[in-house]
Amino acid sequence: MSVTAYNQVTMPSFMYGTAWKKEATAQLVQQAVAAGFRAIDTANQLIHYQEALVGEALLALAQQGIARETLFLQTKFTPVNGQDHRTPYDAKADLTTQVRQSFASSLAHLHTDYVDSYVLHGPYSRYGLGEADREVWEAMEGLYQSGKAKMIGISNVTADQLTQLCAQATVKPMVVQNRCYAAFGWDQEVREICLAQDIIYQGFSLLTANRDVLVEPDVRAIAQRLGTGVAQVIFRFAMQIGMLPLTGTTNPQHMAEDLRAEQLALTPEDVRLIETIGM
Repeated sequence: MSVTAYNQVTMPSFMYGTAWKKEATAQLVQQAVAAGFRAIDTANQLIHYQEALVGEALLALAQQGIARETLFLQTKFTPVNGQDHRTPYDAKADLTTQVRQSFASSLAHLHTDYVDSYVLHGPYSRYGLGEADREVWEAMEGLYQSGKAKMIGISNVTADQLTQLCAQATVKPMVVQNRCYAAFGWDQEVREICLAQDIIYQGFSLLTANRDVLVEPDVRAIAQRLGTGVAQVIFRFAMQIGMLPLTGTTNPQHMAEDLRAEQLALTPEDVRLIETIGM
């Protein structure tokens, strides 16, 4: 299954996330692809990601006959405030240069000459968008217009910031990736903007941010009825409300089970129940 953004680029409807995988990154990416994942999410941010090890996995996969073109690669530009001292760019350079250096570094890490999606890891300010956001976004638009990034997007963004970006940008985002809390209606405000603007909404921390939902008797009952796990119910719910879920599981069996969530069917009652459960 796949989803399509407003610029007619498609991506697989489930994504494997590589945050916090450390030295196990290469092995886990290979396992995820072996299980059936074809979309990989990473970032050029050494605190939380090992992007170069994703690249190692890609080389190994190519030797197994899985070509780069068959995989959807998404990485991110992380501003200085999200990095430690190991920035993948000159931290004293202007922001446009930082974006270009980080992007070039990502291409080298991933052994590729393009990425399928390039994402701003988060705005520079908590509220609204400032001059720094505008400059970085323009640099990312340049990468999109060059064809080296097939899509551009933004992560960790509020509804107000996304509205502002869509109004001001020459090229509005094709993807939004946010941490998704049931307590806030699974990021309902941002999802609604994405739906209206034909932007792909990617949800992460669907399980870790909602542990209380996973133990709800009603959710467990749905899983039991469908003969599946609670995690798979949440992933299927995400898909049915128009979200592209990320999973970061390190368990090969869970990788396969998570992918099978695409074959589940929740009733409208199930969806309503889960949608309002944390609120």
